[in-house]
Amino acid sequence: MDKSTQAPGLFPAIMKYWRGRRGLSQLDLALAADVSSRHVSFLETGRSAPSAEMVLRLASALDVPLRQANAMLRAAGHEPAFREPAAETALPEGARRAVQMMKDRHEPFPLILIDRTYDILDFNAGAAAFFGALTEGLAEQDGARLNLARLTFDPGMTERIVNFDEIGRALLWRLQREALADPDDATMRALVDDVLAMPTVEEGWREIDLAAPTSPTLVVHVRVGGVELRFLTMITMFQAPQVVALDELRIETWFPADEETERACRALVGA
Repeated sequence: MDKSTQAPGLFPAIMKYWRGRRGLSQLDLALAADVSSRHVSFLETGRSAPSAEMVLRLASALDVPLRQANAMLRAAGHEPAFREPAAETALPEGARRAVQMMKDRHEPFPLILIDRTYDILDFNAGAAAFFGALTEGLAEQDGARLNLARLTFDPGMTERIVNFDEIGRALLWRLQREALADPDDATMRALVDDVLAMPTVEEGWREIDLAAPTSPTLVVHVRVGGVELRFLTMITMFQAPQVVALDELRIETWFPADEETERACRALVGA
């Protein structure tokens, strides 16, 4: 990649943006990356050009997602370091085996794979049966894949998600946080805009409470065919991935919160 093709000041601007997002001073970043504060200052003013190794060291210290680490490398005139396959089929073989094992072992309870914009990439039989029953009669979504966020805020879902006020608010704030973390992600911004335009979004939800903690677990209370089911949901991510698609993959597992829900899941898959 020819460094002359890079916009002047692009890398310093990106670096300062992420340092600001993490609330670090130049000295804080220098200590975290094990470099001198003078060098950090020179990089941010454009007086020094970083090597690819230095870009990756800074990105690691700033906890920058892999896709944005690639953007930092490009801005500094270097080739991307992490593969950016467009589909889940490009995941490493070991990761695919692990995901398949999780899908199989979690039956008959729902397990879905979603990407960074909440498109459902894959699911097990338990999820197919559950979501099939839950969405029966709803208008089909536009697009090739079902999107979990758009589905949640579908007007037809408000009567099916018993605790919609809790679920909707928590999901919207999560979406807004994730959009703020990467303002250049046009797909994520479009998703947030689509959700905010839906009539099911309460006015009081639109202003995000950044002080509110994000729980790794959430109880979803739904009504399916006259039966009320309760699930505890958990989100799992791969640790230290080296592929963008794997870094952005989320595995959402649904656990029955009571015996009635467990029996219903077994009956749905059996049917």
